[in-house]
Amino acid sequence: MNKKAVLVIEDQQDVRENIAELLELSNYNVITAPDGKDGVKKALESPPDLILCDIMMPEMDGYEVLYLLSKNQSTASVPFIFLTAKAEKADFRKGMNMGADDYITKPFEEIELLGAIERRIQRHEALSNSNEIEEFVNSAKKYHSIGDLDKERKTRTFKKKDIIYREGDFGSYVYKIRKGKVKTYRINEDGKELVHDLLKEGDFLGERAVIQDDTRTEFAEAMEETELILIPRTDFQELIFGNREVSAQFIKLLSRNLSDRELELMEMAYNTVRKRTADSLMKLYETYKKDDGVVSFEISRADLAGMVGTATESVIRILSEFKKDGWIEINGSSISVLEAEKIKTVKY
Repeated sequence: MNKKAVLVIEDQQDVRENIAELLELSNYNVITAPDGKDGVKKALESPPDLILCDIMMPEMDGYEVLYLLSKNQSTASVPFIFLTAKAEKADFRKGMNMGADDYITKPFEEIELLGAIERRIQRHEALSNSNEIEEFVNSAKKYHSIGDLDKERKTRTFKKKDIIYREGDFGSYVYKIRKGKVKTYRINEDGKELVHDLLKEGDFLGERAVIQDDTRTEFAEAMEETELILIPRTDFQELIFGNREVSAQFIKLLSRNLSDRELELMEMAYNTVRKRTADSLMKLYETYKKDDGVVSFEISRADLAGMVGTATESVIRILSEFKKDGWIEINGSSISVLEAEKIKTVKY
């Protein structure tokens, strides 16, 4: 079993060495830093499993260290414990409001420090390994009394082509797809539909409006019979904004989605229609894939054109070419992908 790494940032040498010795005897891998600047540098070079940081330090204090590390994706979710000789409530409140996970006052009992470190690492691991909303919520409930959210969640079923929400709607819920497929899209001034995303089981839906506390900026429509988990706006906001670890995990998810979206926009701007059509087919392939066999899905030519960002006639022409090459089969609105690897390698 790998040792957990703890970064100790403390300007007093005797205190730093005593803590390091205690943690090493407790089977932790200890990295030490004599000041805030060195601590930030070491944390960014090799993110530890937990950071123990003094507040009152010259040049860069603990609050500045926490602020800088919370802005970096690689260290934003690392558990952070403040260590200080000051016990005033104002200092405690400031540290926790900034996102610290715990606050230990010097002098402290060894068992108190070790217990706090162990608890924070365990909680962080539980959250990091969580893929389902049930585990996600239960982990967050260890930090907050947000009610019996896992038992009170409702579900709603939408039929194919049902509108889940419209542009301009107030964001009352965040959804998680339990079963089915959903597309999100926007409509331009000419009434043309541009498909923004395809979502499947396990994906979140509608979280941006709730996080930004704004109205919906797109339409969402069920592509087949779809069952959604409804997470109320207030519960979701408390879950996301109420705890630093939970917030960081969701920020990473949103960051990945944003990066994917930027890449798609770049490809839409520079790739040929043939290449974009192939990429859209592969996205549908990945969305509907359940095994390594032939993947089939139903999609109107207008919807596919909305994904590609071109005219319906152009999509029909390119699909005919792919069919002639033996890469796909077409039966009405149903498309079956026969040669995924060849479609994936289309370059122009």
